[in-house]
Amino acid sequence: MIRDWIEQAAACQGRDIYLEDARGSAALTFAGLRRAVLAWERCLDTAGLPPGARVAVSLREPVEYATTLVALLGAGRVAVPLDPCAPGPDVARVLGVARPAAAVADASFGLPSDLPLLWPEAAGGGEPGAAADSSGADGSGGIFLCTSGTTGTPKGILLRDGQLAHVAASVAAHHRLTAADRGYCSLPLFHVNAEVVGLLASLRSGARLALDRRFSRRGFWDMIAERGITWINAVPAIISILAMDPPAVRPAAVRFVRSASAPLPRAALERFETALGIPVIETYGMTEAASMITANPLEGPRKPGSAGLPAGTEVRVVAPDGAAGAARAGGVGRVQIRGKGVITRYAEGGRPGAIDPAGWLDTSDVGYLDSDGYLFLVGRSDDVINRGGEKIYPREIEEVLLAQPGVRSAAVVGAADDVLGERPVAYVVPDAGWPEEKVEAALREACEAELPRHKQPSAFCLVAELPLGPTGKIARSRLRDLVTAPR
Repeated sequence: MIRDWIEQAAACQGRDIYLEDARGSAALTFAGLRRAVLAWERCLDTAGLPPGARVAVSLREPVEYATTLVALLGAGRVAVPLDPCAPGPDVARVLGVARPAAAVADASFGLPSDLPLLWPEAAGGGEPGAAADSSGADGSGGIFLCTSGTTGTPKGILLRDGQLAHVAASVAAHHRLTAADRGYCSLPLFHVNAEVVGLLASLRSGARLALDRRFSRRGFWDMIAERGITWINAVPAIISILAMDPPAVRPAAVRFVRSASAPLPRAALERFETALGIPVIETYGMTEAASMITANPLEGPRKPGSAGLPAGTEVRVVAPDGAAGAARAGGVGRVQIRGKGVITRYAEGGRPGAIDPAGWLDTSDVGYLDSDGYLFLVGRSDDVINRGGEKIYPREIEEVLLAQPGVRSAAVVGAADDVLGERPVAYVVPDAGWPEEKVEAALREACEAELPRHKQPSAFCLVAELPLGPTGKIARSRLRDLVTAPR
């Protein structure tokens, strides 16, 4: 299916730009993408790698990286995206699970000596409309990703062509993307969000996508205006930063900002929309679902704090103990999903019992569905703090903290307690220029006024920054390590 999209785009709008470097001159047209697919087919066939073979990818230049990923999909192979900045042990863990037959990588990237390096000859011919040997049209291509690879054995997730296409088409339809759109994405290309929401949804729409090596607020809005960007693919950390430094004039072309990867604090959403007047579309997704699961509608009710309505995926909330049957409307429980984009099993290193015989996958997220079917997430099941038998969800405390002046970001984790079992501890990044004593006093006062006693943090740790993962999500495991570290 993805190969068909490439062929159609090349035939109908071959000279239009598909990918461009947001801060440079590199660009790729739809016709150029098709030529890249043909060149990769020849290279892979010559190397004896049949459709479905796995090929690792690690390149530093974003347009080059993205072109290779999509071309491998179009050629019917399985791309294994790697972080070009990852340390050797992390790369080895992923390769140990994915077991690629070859790799495409920069010369400086450390790979096992027995893993063949490939690169096609310069792509020539294959003009739009010409006949093609579409070995990739059988749907044998895909993307192989790993999750939870920082400790232990990563879980292997193989997303096939049809799954990727289903979710990418859902993203394009839900966000009403057309060939007139120009997206911006600074999220890492080795993550499912950038791959499906960015690359494949833009391909499905015949739209242009500007890729950035990393997010930087310096010159950001000038770049957005110069590139004619109509939508921005972002995460909560980016949205919070942009809200602090709005432009003098809002870029008129921007239709919306999409928030993903982690729940967006209500205070950050309100600050951004008040400062810029641009709607924020909150969404929810995960690698096992090929990215998007739910999203707030572009037009119609957007509920702050909600991850939105199911979009191409079924969603249910079951009782906290996992018992059969859905929780009542508004009842907090475990979020489960199934659908055309959702995996039915893990490829390697999976969790037994994570997917039931009916195809429902337990996400390990905790939340509830309101009477209108909107999903609200309250945390991860392993983030819940048990204080003397009382269940505490970090997000409800964090919303209070983030609403206070002088707070840039905040996270709450559980610390061991000899009497109560656990107690909540808050890590807070104050705005520059705010005295720590003033911030801490204000936070204690706000929590005492708005939270019951058992939910009030026992300590407030003011820090220069919070540990973040590659997509901007707070690395709570590292914060828990800080809590338990000897002082």
